[in-house]
Amino acid sequence: MLRLTTLCALLLCLAGCSRIASHPIVGVAKDEVSKNARVVELLGGPIEFSPTVNGRANETDGLAAMQFEAKGPKGVGLVVVEGKKLGQEWGVTLLEIRPAGGGDHLHLTADLEERTGTDTPKFDPSAAANAPTTSSPPPPGDIEIALPPGGPTP
Repeated sequence: MLRLTTLCALLLCLAGCSRIASHPIVGVAKDEVSKNARVVELLGGPIEFSPTVNGRANETDGLAAMQFEAKGPKGVGLVVVEGKKLGQEWGVTLLEIRPAGGGDHLHLTADLEERTGTDTPKFDPSAAANAPTTSSPPPPGDIEIALPPGGPTP
Protein backbone atom coordinates (compact mmCIF):
# COMPACT_ATOMS: atom_id res chain seq x y z
CA MET A 1 0.00 0.00 0.00
CA LEU A 2 2.86 2.38 0.81
CA ARG A 3 4.43 1.74 -2.59
CA LEU A 4 1.16 2.57 -4.36
CA THR A 5 0.87 5.83 -2.40
CA THR A 6 4.46 6.75 -3.23
CA LEU A 7 3.91 5.93 -6.90
CA CYS A 8 0.74 8.08 -7.02
CA ALA A 9 2.55 11.01 -5.38
CA LEU A 10 5.41 10.69 -7.85
CA LEU A 11 3.03 10.63 -10.82
CA LEU A 12 1.17 13.70 -9.53
CA CYS A 13 4.46 15.55 -9.11
CA LEU A 14 5.58 14.65 -12.62
CA ALA A 15 2.24 15.72 -14.10
CA GLY A 16 2.37 19.02 -12.21
CA CYS A 17 6.01 19.63 -13.12
CA SER A 18 5.38 19.03 -16.81
CA ARG A 19 2.42 21.42 -16.73
CA ILE A 20 4.63 24.15 -15.24
CA ALA A 21 7.44 23.32 -17.68
CA SER A 22 5.08 23.91 -20.62
CA HIS A 23 3.77 27.24 -19.30
CA PRO A 24 3.85 30.05 -21.92
CA ILE A 25 6.27 32.28 -19.98
CA VAL A 26 8.75 29.39 -19.64
CA GLY A 27 8.80 29.09 -23.44
CA VAL A 28 9.33 32.85 -23.84
CA ALA A 29 12.12 32.78 -21.25
CA LYS A 30 13.91 29.85 -22.91
CA ASP A 31 13.67 31.54 -26.30
CA GLU A 32 15.15 34.82 -25.01
CA VAL A 33 17.89 33.13 -22.97
CA SER A 34 19.02 30.96 -25.89
CA LYS A 35 19.12 33.95 -28.32
CA ASN A 36 20.49 36.64 -25.99
CA ALA A 37 24.10 37.62 -26.79
CA ARG A 38 24.83 38.61 -23.17
CA VAL A 39 23.74 35.15 -21.94
CA VAL A 40 25.87 33.42 -24.58
CA GLU A 41 28.82 35.57 -23.47
CA LEU A 42 28.22 34.59 -19.83
CA LEU A 43 27.40 30.87 -20.19
CA GLY A 44 28.71 30.06 -23.67
CA GLY A 45 26.65 28.51 -26.41
CA PRO A 46 24.65 26.52 -27.12
CA ILE A 47 22.47 26.86 -24.03
CA GLU A 48 20.76 23.76 -22.62
CA PHE A 49 17.88 23.84 -20.14
CA SER A 50 17.02 21.58 -17.24
CA PRO A 51 13.76 19.68 -17.79
CA THR A 52 12.78 20.49 -14.19
CA VAL A 53 10.92 23.76 -13.72
CA ASN A 54 10.02 24.88 -10.20
CA GLY A 55 7.45 27.49 -9.35
CA ARG A 56 3.78 28.29 -9.55
CA ALA A 57 1.23 29.70 -11.94
CA ASN A 58 -2.15 30.82 -10.68
CA GLU A 59 -4.85 31.30 -13.30
CA THR A 60 -7.17 32.92 -10.76
CA ASP A 61 -4.92 35.82 -9.75
CA GLY A 62 -3.00 35.79 -13.04
CA LEU A 63 0.47 35.61 -11.49
CA ALA A 64 3.29 33.19 -12.25
CA ALA A 65 6.85 32.77 -10.93
CA MET A 66 9.16 30.01 -12.11
CA GLN A 67 12.82 29.06 -12.21
CA PHE A 68 14.95 26.50 -14.00
CA GLU A 69 18.60 25.88 -14.80
CA ALA A 70 20.41 27.00 -17.95
CA LYS A 71 23.79 25.49 -18.81
CA GLY A 72 26.43 26.38 -21.37
CA PRO A 73 30.08 25.42 -21.96
CA LYS A 74 31.30 28.33 -19.79
CA GLY A 75 28.93 28.02 -16.85
CA VAL A 76 25.55 27.45 -15.26
CA GLY A 77 22.86 29.87 -14.17
CA LEU A 78 19.38 29.90 -12.70
CA VAL A 79 16.74 31.41 -14.99
CA VAL A 80 14.10 33.31 -13.00
CA VAL A 81 10.95 34.35 -14.85
CA GLU A 82 7.81 36.01 -13.54
CA GLY A 83 4.69 36.90 -15.44
CA LYS A 84 1.24 38.41 -15.32
CA LYS A 85 -1.86 37.32 -17.22
CA LEU A 86 -3.85 40.09 -18.89
CA GLY A 87 -7.02 38.83 -20.49
CA GLN A 88 -6.11 35.50 -22.04
CA GLU A 89 -2.41 36.19 -22.59
CA TRP A 90 0.58 35.85 -20.31
CA GLY A 91 3.32 38.48 -20.38
CA VAL A 92 6.79 38.38 -18.81
CA THR A 93 7.31 40.98 -16.08
CA LEU A 94 10.77 39.80 -14.92
CA LEU A 95 13.46 37.73 -16.59
CA GLU A 96 16.97 37.27 -15.25
CA ILE A 97 19.87 34.84 -15.01
CA ARG A 98 21.49 34.26 -11.63
CA PRO A 99 24.96 32.76 -12.16
CA ALA A 100 25.79 29.68 -10.10
CA GLY A 101 28.28 30.54 -7.38
CA GLY A 102 27.13 34.16 -7.13
CA GLY A 103 27.95 37.18 -9.19
CA ASP A 104 25.80 39.89 -10.66
CA HIS A 105 22.40 38.91 -11.98
CA LEU A 106 21.96 39.35 -15.70
CA HIS A 107 18.68 41.28 -16.10
CA LEU A 108 17.03 40.39 -19.41
CA THR A 109 13.57 41.95 -19.13
CA ALA A 110 14.51 45.05 -21.15
CA ASP A 111 16.30 42.91 -23.75
CA LEU A 112 13.16 40.80 -24.18
CA GLU A 113 10.94 43.88 -24.50
CA GLU A 114 13.30 45.41 -27.06
CA ARG A 115 13.28 42.23 -29.16
CA THR A 116 9.57 41.40 -28.93
CA GLY A 117 8.00 44.76 -28.12
CA THR A 118 5.72 45.72 -25.28
CA ASP A 119 2.27 47.20 -25.00
CA THR A 120 3.08 49.08 -21.79
CA PRO A 121 3.00 52.85 -22.32
CA LYS A 122 6.31 54.62 -21.71
CA PHE A 123 6.55 57.01 -18.77
CA ASP A 124 6.20 60.64 -19.83
CA PRO A 125 7.72 62.94 -17.15
CA SER A 126 6.31 66.05 -18.87
CA ALA A 127 2.71 64.81 -18.80
CA ALA A 128 0.35 66.87 -16.63
CA ALA A 129 -0.58 65.20 -13.37
CA ASN A 130 -4.22 64.13 -13.12
CA ALA A 131 -5.00 65.49 -16.58
CA PRO A 132 -8.54 64.52 -17.55
CA THR A 133 -8.69 62.28 -20.59
CA THR A 134 -12.32 63.03 -21.44
CA SER A 135 -14.76 65.66 -20.33
CA SER A 136 -18.05 64.54 -18.86
CA PRO A 137 -21.16 66.61 -18.30
CA PRO A 138 -21.65 68.05 -14.81
CA PRO A 139 -23.98 66.19 -12.44
CA PRO A 140 -27.61 67.34 -12.26
CA GLY A 141 -28.41 70.04 -9.70
CA ASP A 142 -31.41 68.52 -7.94
CA ILE A 143 -32.62 64.95 -7.96
CA GLU A 144 -36.01 64.02 -6.61
CA ILE A 145 -36.75 60.46 -5.60
CA ALA A 146 -40.39 59.58 -4.97
CA LEU A 147 -40.88 56.80 -2.44
CA PRO A 148 -44.19 54.96 -1.97
CA PRO A 149 -46.14 55.80 1.20
CA GLY A 150 -45.57 53.69 4.29
CA GLY A 151 -42.46 51.99 5.51
CA PRO A 152 -41.16 48.49 5.41
CA THR A 153 -43.44 45.90 6.97
CA PRO A 154 -41.95 43.58 9.55
